[in-house]
Amino acid sequence: MIRTIAFDADDTLWVNETYFRDAEDYFCNLLTDYVSFKECQKRLFDMEMRNLPLYGYGIKPFTLSLIECAIDITDGDVSSETITKIIDIGKEMLMAPVDVMKGVEKTLKTLSKKYRLVVATKGDLLDQERKLEKSGLSSYFHHIEVMSDKKPVNYTNLIQHLDIEPAAFLMIGNSLKSDVVPVLEIGGHAYHIPFHTTWAHEQIDFEVTHKQFKAFESVTQLLEVL
Repeated sequence: MIRTIAFDADDTLWVNETYFRDAEDYFCNLLTDYVSFKECQKRLFDMEMRNLPLYGYGIKPFTLSLIECAIDITDGDVSSETITKIIDIGKEMLMAPVDVMKGVEKTLKTLSKKYRLVVATKGDLLDQERKLEKSGLSSYFHHIEVMSDKKPVNYTNLIQHLDIEPAAFLMIGNSLKSDVVPVLEIGGHAYHIPFHTTWAHEQIDFEVTHKQFKAFESVTQLLEVL
């Protein structure tokens, strides 16, 4: 029944969240003269949540939130030197190497012979295109979709664009909230492959149980069932 398989990009095809957590640690260490490390983490997360509807997802919105959070924490006393360091954090993240997950290319090469493969990911278009090109994986994909969000309506639009029924669509990703639950809600299939680090915004507080849901420990296990 499955004809098209969509893969999330960040933390499914390649490493991503680790860079954000390292950047957050560096940022909060810069501001230890003003607040505790834990308080800094909380205020940064709150700032990101306030900015999310306006900025969306990705490194550039994250960098803007870092700058705004630094201004807020220091009551406007943050130095130009610190702002420069924060901007450099964002630039370093944008230029970071693309570390493809173990077993990903082998899995894509095998599945592309039988299924139409697509990328369905959130984030900044330019950055995601850069990472896909640097990954060396682009040749395996029929279509690339960089989405503003991953809600049922976004997946419905993608499925309509692909001209298939929801039951013929499979989404694979590391986030239960973004890659699994909304796809199951519209009648598609969804498989979960967790990454060792998950952004708090992507976590859910309930167990997913559905006949069209499966969970795996590694991407190569997909070849056992597809």
